[in-house]
Amino acid sequence: MTIETSAYAITRRDYDAVIFDLDGVITQTATLHKIAWKALFDEFLARYSARIGESQQPFDADSDYRLYIDGKARYEGVASFLASRGIDLPYGNSDDGPERETVCGLGNKKNAIYRNSLKKQGVEVYSSSVDLIHGLRKKRFATAVVSASRNCAEVLEAAHLTNLFDTRVDGIDLERMHLRGKPEPDSFLEAARRIGVEPIRAVVVEDAIAGVEAGRKGGFGCVIGVDRTGHADALKSAGADIVVADLAELDTG
Repeated sequence: MTIETSAYAITRRDYDAVIFDLDGVITQTATLHKIAWKALFDEFLARYSARIGESQQPFDADSDYRLYIDGKARYEGVASFLASRGIDLPYGNSDDGPERETVCGLGNKKNAIYRNSLKKQGVEVYSSSVDLIHGLRKKRFATAVVSASRNCAEVLEAAHLTNLFDTRVDGIDLERMHLRGKPEPDSFLEAARRIGVEPIRAVVVEDAIAGVEAGRKGGFGCVIGVDRTGHADALKSAGADIVVADLAELDTG
């Protein structure tokens, strides 16, 4: 059942752990990801359109990102967006250079654009999210962070957040362990396994539709959607028990 409230207490009576998505929930790097994806796809679509003689609409950093990219592993996001435009490219290999027109080549080019922006602009955090995590740890909750990004460790270190989590499951783990990406629950379930809690005793906090779906599929005790872009209904439809605009609306009971 979806609960609508302006305040929600995460209590030790009900839960033992909280598992957070990174981009858009804890850090403001989601904006950098959107910019990088738009730069990548606008350039590719212009080149592709000229080659086949059919126009393509530019990448929409709101709807296209939310529907096809957000929460997914990089190559899965590339494939998902291309499929939405009816574009079929070879998958390629993870070591494809950014000049290769393959799913992996485009994904690697996007990562280069993103890392360059990250280096120039640094990492900004949502202070209310960090405050909540500190409060949870004072109450002896286990905390974990899950991200489809292979840059997760680098972002956490740059933001001085590494020590706030008992474990991290990221894009490197997904590839190494052959875990399915969101909307499948594998990454969240692996985080729960590592910190030794049953999913029903853990809370998932996500801002992506695919992430909310993953939390629901995994049988977690509570799935909290974070709506920073005005898509609360979509998060609720995906299975969020509650939706908040900011983690300041949550407390530790």
